[in-house]
Amino acid sequence: MDSQTVRRKHNELTFAKANYYEEPIVLAEGKGARIRDLDGREYLDFFGGILTVSVGHANERVTEAVVAQARRLSHVSTLYPTVPLVELAEALIALAPGKLKRVFFTSSGTEADETAVTMAQVATGNMELIALRHGYSGRSTLAQALTAHSKYRPLPTQIASIKHAPAPYCYRCPFKLEHPSCGVACAKDLNELIATQTTGRVAGMLAEPIQGVGGFVTPPKEYFQIAAEIVRKHGGVFIADEVQTGFGRTGGKMWGIEQFGVEPDIMTMAKGIANGYPLGATIVTNEIAGAFKAATISTFGGNPVACAAGKAVLDEIREHDLLRNASERGAELRAGLEALQRKHPQTIGDVRGMGLMQALELVKDETTRDRTPNPAAVSRLFEETKARGLLIGRGGLHGNVVRISPMLNVTKDELAEGVRLLGEAFAGMEAK
Repeated sequence: MDSQTVRRKHNELTFAKANYYEEPIVLAEGKGARIRDLDGREYLDFFGGILTVSVGHANERVTEAVVAQARRLSHVSTLYPTVPLVELAEALIALAPGKLKRVFFTSSGTEADETAVTMAQVATGNMELIALRHGYSGRSTLAQALTAHSKYRPLPTQIASIKHAPAPYCYRCPFKLEHPSCGVACAKDLNELIATQTTGRVAGMLAEPIQGVGGFVTPPKEYFQIAAEIVRKHGGVFIADEVQTGFGRTGGKMWGIEQFGVEPDIMTMAKGIANGYPLGATIVTNEIAGAFKAATISTFGGNPVACAAGKAVLDEIREHDLLRNASERGAELRAGLEALQRKHPQTIGDVRGMGLMQALELVKDETTRDRTPNPAAVSRLFEETKARGLLIGRGGLHGNVVRISPMLNVTKDELAEGVRLLGEAFAGMEAK
């Protein structure tokens, strides 16, 4: 099929679609940081399938591990132990912070988060759970209740036990304060939320160290230390949702929560865990694991092929020191984005993120303090970057945030090329 036919059939045969660009790109093949569409046009991938292709398209180590495992055994479910499952579990626990010692595998981040909520409720005996405004947890009924984006909720929330706290969104502070003079009021407000919207006892708090779909909202360094202490004081556990921030994405450390000096009681992960193969995991302490007495299975969780891919990803990160690369390339990316902000001070209101997880928030006119979200500018920028062969992402409650997340093994030259193309796209957008 040609691209036009694929787009037509995709439109006719599928529902609940969300595609980038006025004319969606039909992607066909990729290698490393490069990807080609069905018409042979090449793009530099600066979004990696929503931070999922962590070590490059068609990574040889991952591909070889997948092929070898598929030839041996492709599926059995969690009713049977397998070598790939055990090897990956052992490797993840060795890398996990604090006292996280037991793993349950699923096939997605949505399932991982749902598992975490269940474990928090079972372990504490409490039902109410705190999530953050602007957070995103997936597409199931429970995940939609955890998610605080109206556009991702097709129906009113059906789970009353989920309470949403103000996000640590410094650029758009819900209290109209400035950090650090604010005293991190957004974290301390958890005391008020628990006292007024719950029974006074909570199962826990689930939060992304950096909010992904929310637009890479990055909290102050002390936020999670304050928040976790308050939650634990009221009988709950702290759940770090590492679906987007995990596996070195924030640079220098394996997990995003490590950047904030907090040891979680439960941690979830997916996306970058297996370089695109469907896999999720929830890691808990021995104490929390022991509280679960019911029967359960995961049909596709811990799939041998996906677990083999996951172990290969960890080997690739370790052997090529990709935590360091993410930190060094991330610093270069941040410098490049801040230089762009200086060139386009009206349009680029905020630059934020960590490592290879950086964002630009586009507004009407930052120079006049008009921070009205400007999603139309993002749409125009997307068409300009597409024309120049650069793939980027978008996010934010209003769709006005550009999300940039190259692969962990992006090279210095590729990084510089991406920043240059982005700069050309901004110039082209503003010239029209």
